[in-house]
Amino acid sequence: MTQQAISQTVSPPLIPRSSTTTESNKTGSWRFLKPRYDEKTAPCSAACPAGEDIARVEMLVAQGLFKEAWETILQENPFPAVCGRVCFHPCERACNRGEFDDPIAIHTLERFVADTAMRYDLQADIARRPVQGPRIAVVGSGPSGLAAAYFLARLGYTCDVFESMGEPGGVLRWGIPPYRLPVHVLEWEIDRIRSLGVEIHCNHRVSADFLRQARDRYQAVFIGCGHHRNVDLGIPGEDLDGVAEGLPFLEQVRAGNLPDLSGRVAVLGGGNTAVDVSRCALRLGAKPVIVYRRRRQDMPAFEHEIAMALEEGVELMELWTPLEITPHPDGYRLVLQRMAVASQEGPRAQVRPAAGQTQELVVSKVFKAIGNAPEESWMQPPEGDARTLRLANTALVELHGGPLVVYGGDLAALEKSVTHAVASGKEAAMALDTYCQQGWDAVESRISQCRVGPGPSLSMEMYLGGDRCRRNPHVVVFQEINTDYFLYAPRLAQPRLLKEERVRDFSEIDLKISAALAIREAERCFNCGVCNQCDNCRLFCPDLAVCRDDNPQGRRIDYDYCKGCGVCVVECPRNAMALE
Repeated sequence: MTQQAISQTVSPPLIPRSSTTTESNKTGSWRFLKPRYDEKTAPCSAACPAGEDIARVEMLVAQGLFKEAWETILQENPFPAVCGRVCFHPCERACNRGEFDDPIAIHTLERFVADTAMRYDLQADIARRPVQGPRIAVVGSGPSGLAAAYFLARLGYTCDVFESMGEPGGVLRWGIPPYRLPVHVLEWEIDRIRSLGVEIHCNHRVSADFLRQARDRYQAVFIGCGHHRNVDLGIPGEDLDGVAEGLPFLEQVRAGNLPDLSGRVAVLGGGNTAVDVSRCALRLGAKPVIVYRRRRQDMPAFEHEIAMALEEGVELMELWTPLEITPHPDGYRLVLQRMAVASQEGPRAQVRPAAGQTQELVVSKVFKAIGNAPEESWMQPPEGDARTLRLANTALVELHGGPLVVYGGDLAALEKSVTHAVASGKEAAMALDTYCQQGWDAVESRISQCRVGPGPSLSMEMYLGGDRCRRNPHVVVFQEINTDYFLYAPRLAQPRLLKEERVRDFSEIDLKISAALAIREAERCFNCGVCNQCDNCRLFCPDLAVCRDDNPQGRRIDYDYCKGCGVCVVECPRNAMALE
């Protein structure tokens, strides 16, 4: 049979077609599971003492929206340029990407967006309340005091900041060397706080009488003076001329009064001050050695700062403690006692003297940097019958015959860092606002509603009723990330001056990165729990039930047709959906 005859005998297939819509067949009635958009909490945000919305910041940087990323940080932290340089970034240790390859370089990206804003003189568009009646006094212009004034100004309060030194900044200006934090960066951040109407009164030392007199003018007082009194070693010879304190030495360096140092110099202590003193001494021509009574891993100083100090040539003597300091023709003679680890209880080892093991160390100068305490007793939260409420980073006290006093920063926070001080200032602003608006009894419960994940970090955006309030407090873990959508990529290596260049002067060590590198690094971020509009939910939906919309989410689920198969939830790379 010919092909033509076959074609004439075989009937064409019948394909049924409907001339009416099938929208009346609402297949959603079959559903027994319901998908929904459910943004959650990223582990980096929960670990950040300032409670920054880090997953959203990285999402905006990846999209090239640098100003918006900077403003997102400013919602929670007035010092992105400072913290991008000096924070010990616990967020990176919590980063889920660290279980995939390497954590995101969060602090580098924070510094990048702040430096970009500074370079182009951007003005932040941050919501703030109208100025209202209550006036607040802030004692101390360190990171906690300035943060408290910043957030209080945003909440509509008039703030007067009183600073005993000639310029504001506290430890940021006088205690952190310029190779870590250039002064022009700090001044730019402080100028933005001033632009909110905050008055900073320098060369104005406050005494205990101030608290008794403040009630006539201020509704409340925030005390964030920090710890500036040096702790004694309790050994013979520590009061000899030439045995210097660490913080005053750093103040000298910051003021440009660079002393001449040479030969071996001993720095007693293991905190950040001890490390900064040793690195400054190195730049002034000395050969510093840090003497610490425990092991390197027990040092309270930031690990990356210790590593850079050792790389630059600072020597570390672990498990030695001074017994005596005496004069010597070449400077000073230190008698050191060998220490041994007795037990490992808690974060640091417990040590005891090793009997009969001592040595002598001859140095040209000795610096003490073993810790600090409040200068005067009235700067500490009182013990007694005053009504006191202790929060994570502050202590509220209702004084008899005086105003409400909030103690913050190093005076009240359990952990001592710049970012914890910022968190303390923010917590104080929330507590004071609640106290003024709702009274004492509402403070603790109101603060607890603003916790990022399980806390203790707080969110000012949540306090003000922003979009972050809708987040689920559940902290996303690595196993909840769909890693099929991510490729292995190396972490951004922070560019730095060469070791030989660093020790010549006090120029900033960490160098800037390009926008292209910042975007590439931000693209590595999982954006845990936060929708970044990838559109997987819409593309994979077999029922076309996910529709784009103008709401903040950018899309909605049409439950008339969603059968609850859960494909959208499974294919969400960052666990920003849930199936219930």
